[in-house]
Amino acid sequence: MTDALRQWLSNADRVAVAVSGGVDSMTLAVVAHQSTDAEMYHAVSPAVPTAATARVEQYARQHDWHLHIIDAGEFDDETYLANPSNRCYFCKTNLYGTIASCATAQLVSGTNTDDLDDFRPGLQAAKEHSVRHPYVECGIDKAAVREIAAELGLHDVAELPAAPCLSSRVETGIQIEGEVLAVVDDVETKIRELLAPQTVRCRIRSGEIVLELDSHSLEMLSDSRQRALMSEISQRFSSTGLNKPVRFSEYQRGSAFLVNLE
Repeated sequence: MTDALRQWLSNADRVAVAVSGGVDSMTLAVVAHQSTDAEMYHAVSPAVPTAATARVEQYARQHDWHLHIIDAGEFDDETYLANPSNRCYFCKTNLYGTIASCATAQLVSGTNTDDLDDFRPGLQAAKEHSVRHPYVECGIDKAAVREIAAELGLHDVAELPAAPCLSSRVETGIQIEGEVLAVVDDVETKIRELLAPQTVRCRIRSGEIVLELDSHSLEMLSDSRQRALMSEISQRFSSTGLNKPVRFSEYQRGSAFLVNLE
């Protein structure tokens, strides 16, 4: 799979890689840098976890990438901020439009074949901006991406858990606010440091804030520890004007997404 990906990128000659900081785009960026003339574009906004940006910048220094840090402008897009069910379309439209205005190379993304079976409005935006997906064209799924990363010695990247943008934590139809997303990022970071869970999501719902953990981590968390953390988290969100009850629950993928809302 690695050889096929290298060949694809070599044939492309020059590429502009949209690098989010997750396993897919990070692995693609490393292989692209090794295989062809590549530029990396990383968008910074309140929706991007600080750890993702730090990871991209670290790899850029270590691997001598030609990295561009950009503001894609989605937080100036009222439709994106309204958080409709196709919010990702507006996010990617802003992202790819911004990269296209800077780059003269072929735009490529870290979309893999597993993504094609999911609801991905951003793929329409990619199509509209002529973005190509090397993993898809090479028949590479998520597991294969992780194998490529491990083969290349990128073990920290290979083991990264899924990390969608912070706006995905906000229930469909609730306004996206940068100040709230900053607290979401801080809370998830603290929970990772304290509990080392396999998965953590801080969900903003219409009537509550829900801390979702994988089942094992949730079972290991005592009632008293839960109460203490809920109180602290509630105080942190109240500084943004968000006064909602906090509770813990078992992780459910995409549980803040309500498909019936536009």
